[in-house]
Amino acid sequence: AFLGPPEVNITPCLNCLNVTIKLPTSHYREKGKLLSLIDIYEELDYEITLKSQDGEHKRPWEKTTEEVFSTVIEELYPSRNYCVSVVVSASLNKHSIPSPWKCVPSDSMARPGYHVAAVAGAVCVSLVIAAALKCLHAGGYFLQSKSLPRALV
Repeated sequence: AFLGPPEVNITPCLNCLNVTIKLPTSHYREKGKLLSLIDIYEELDYEITLKSQDGEHKRPWEKTTEEVFSTVIEELYPSRNYCVSVVVSASLNKHSIPSPWKCVPSDSMARPGYHVAAVAGAVCVSLVIAAALKCLHAGGYFLQSKSLPRALV
């Protein structure tokens, strides 16, 4: 039986990627309960392949005893597209199907949440300017519609 493919999600962080991996489901049942791969093998190995404009880079094999787990790939360049594929293997079963490539665009690597911060900042500045103009108008500094009494001129 082939293992895989695992389910992979990636979230950009500052010059890094947070990779969440969900192990593939097994088709084995025991007493009516569907067994997880951890139930069957206790421990699995996984290998992450990172792809960018420099080519593919296989990271060292690591072990997991969890059904869903995360790992962080650090020291990445901010202005590059990165794609990730994960393959899962067990000591007794080396037949595995890698996950489809999951990619993250380079601009989201540079400053996560940057666009949100820029919009929020623009809204705040607009509100401050509007409040300042309202105060100036109420204080009579501009847009005079009434002429002042002659005694005050």
